[in-house]
Amino acid sequence: MCKKTLRTPGKADYKAIAAWISDKKACSRWAGPSVPFPFAAANLPELLAVEGCSSYCLSDIDNHCIGFGQFWPGKQGTVHIGRIIISPEARGKGAGRLLCEKLIAQTRQSTGASTVTLRVYRDNPAARSLYSSLGFSIIESESTDDLLFMSATANEVAREITSKL
Repeated sequence: MCKKTLRTPGKADYKAIAAWISDKKACSRWAGPSVPFPFAAANLPELLAVEGCSSYCLSDIDNHCIGFGQFWPGKQGTVHIGRIIISPEARGKGAGRLLCEKLIAQTRQSTGASTVTLRVYRDNPAARSLYSSLGFSIIESESTDDLLFMSATANEVAREITSKL
């Protein structure tokens, strides 16, 4: 796999990300109900803003954005990751795993939080499998009919990542 890096997104990245969102349903599933569809790519930084949020792109060797994700402060000292998306061309090639691993490492470095949480649609088996393989466990009491709430200790995620190296 070519060297991929995590970096802050720029204007061109938001334009690329906007092109990955094909319809209202895809937009809502990715970004939540507060982001309207259609939207202007230039408005994405503002539309995706969450208090205390950090946004990142996973870039390929040519510095093109092939993935995007965010994290923000969660409940009781946790960090919540979300809005994970991979370019259609990079799906199924390990980019999602790499983005999650790098994003989780960045949360630990930036916040020192010991617990990372996320939400995933119940009908998204690929994402559920990925998150489980990274050490996330389902917390049914925090889940809904459509969304699973998952949690992992940052140390457990680091162990899962290290054990696969």
